[in-house]
Amino acid sequence: METRPVLVIACGAIARELVRVRDANGWDHLQFQCLPANLHNSPDRIPRAVMEKIEYEKDRFARIFVAYADCGTAGALDKALEGTGVERIPGAHCYEFFAGSETFFGLAEEEAGSFYLTDFLVQHFERLVIKGLGLDRHPELASYYFANYRRIVYLAQTESAKLQSLAESHAERLGLEYLYVYRGDGPLAAVLKPALEIPAWGGNRPEYKD
Repeated sequence: METRPVLVIACGAIARELVRVRDANGWDHLQFQCLPANLHNSPDRIPRAVMEKIEYEKDRFARIFVAYADCGTAGALDKALEGTGVERIPGAHCYEFFAGSETFFGLAEEEAGSFYLTDFLVQHFERLVIKGLGLDRHPELASYYFANYRRIVYLAQTESAKLQSLAESHAERLGLEYLYVYRGDGPLAAVLKPALEIPAWGGNRPEYKD
């Protein structure tokens, strides 16, 4: 029986990782559509953007899955998804599913004042963090924004020496300690597997409520 495609509505910040996980596991029934990564600077906009995409695409796919955690929406994303039959990645944010819950909470317990980076954030630090927080115009604000942070933790999905050097320079720029933690794509694959590995819906599209 041919499997109908499943749409994964994803944050643009995790697009590369999602494609790698799909290809590594042979999940050929998955298709991705990504929303802009800079929505994280205004997380209150995420639920509406996700719901608009669901409404637009719901008739074309056997199933829809949302590749966002709560991501700063304070429960608003879950509330928006109630009754739709659409699931999302469990957890509070991408740092948890990139690290794995046990590792993430261990790092947080070790040092609560940790500012986390991923491959994507290391690469786009200038645009999303420095310019996103207005530090390019008002660098003096860094001491206020990061007053309670003690270190930068780079949760790496790849073992790129270039990204490691760049992440370390970001920590130095902010006057923070630096910790490199390589986790690869395994933790993300583990949280996606129960929902996306086997199409348990039998090829029939579930009813999405308006």
